[in-house]
Amino acid sequence: MTSSPPGSIAHVLGGRRPVEIVDVGANPIDGEPPYTPLLEQGFARVTGFEPQESAYAELAARGEGPHRYLPYAVGDGGEHVLRLCTESGFASMLEPDRGQLELLTDFPRMAAVTARVPMATRRLDDIVEIEHLDYLKIDIQGGELDVFRHGRRLLASAVAVQTEVGFTRLYEDQPTFADLDLELRAQGFVPHCFVTTKTWPLAPVQWADPLQERARQLVEADVLYVRDLARVDELSEDQLHHLGLVCDLAYGSYGVTLLCVGELVRRGVLAPDSMQRYREHVTARGPAPR
Repeated sequence: MTSSPPGSIAHVLGGRRPVEIVDVGANPIDGEPPYTPLLEQGFARVTGFEPQESAYAELAARGEGPHRYLPYAVGDGGEHVLRLCTESGFASMLEPDRGQLELLTDFPRMAAVTARVPMATRRLDDIVEIEHLDYLKIDIQGGELDVFRHGRRLLASAVAVQTEVGFTRLYEDQPTFADLDLELRAQGFVPHCFVTTKTWPLAPVQWADPLQERARQLVEADVLYVRDLARVDELSEDQLHHLGLVCDLAYGSYGVTLLCVGELVRRGVLAPDSMQRYREHVTARGPAPR
C-alpha cells in the first residue's frame, strides 16, 4: 500500500485484513468494475468467475495482481445450458424471451443465441476457493437469485452486494427486481443506491429517431445493497471497516462510511477525532464520483 496523508481513508480505516471481493460474471465488457480503487490502493482482493471462454481468457491474461479468476458457472449446483449470444453480455443460463426482446430496439439481434453449451454450475457456498466473502458483485443475466439462495452461508458475513436487477424480463422465467429484493432483504441487506440504470428505445423507434429519448423503457439497473444501517451496532469490527472502505472507495457514499467510523469510535476502536478527520478527508477530495 502506498503511503497516505494523515486523515486519509487509509489512516482512518486501514490496517485490517483485505476486503474479500467475489465477482460473479466478471466479463470485462463494461470496463473497470467499481471496486478497482480498492484493489489499486491495496485494500482488497478479488476472486472472479466467468464461464465464457473468450471472456475468461481475457481475464486470465491480466497476470499477477490482487485478483484470481476461475472459469466456473455459479448457480444452483445443477446441470444447465449456457446460451451464448451475438453480444457477449447477453449470455445466460436462461432462454431469451423473444416476445419481450422484440419490444426493444436491436435487442432481438444482440440476444440471438449462437450456441448452447451444457454446463455444470457450482453453488456459491460450495466453492472451496472462497474462504471469506465481504463484498459481492454479480451480473449473470437472470441467474442472480439462484446464487443468492445457494450462497446464504457466505453471504451471512458479507456487508455489500452490487447486483444487476431486471425490470423487463429479457429471458423466460427471469426473476425480477422484486424477487431479488425480497431475497436480499431476507438475508439482512437493504437497497442503498442505484449504481447505474439502463433504459432503451421501444421498437420500432431507432437510435437516430428524434423520438428515441422520449420512447424509452426501463430495462435493468445495478443496485447496491448494504447491511441494514439501522443495525450497525450488530456488525463486527471487520464488517464495519470493510463496509466503510467499500462505500467510500467504490461508490463515494460517504454517509455510510461516516456511520461506520462513528460506530468504531463509540466502541473505542478508533480515536475520538476519527469522524472529524474523515470529514476533512472527504472535504479535501471534493464531490463524490457519480
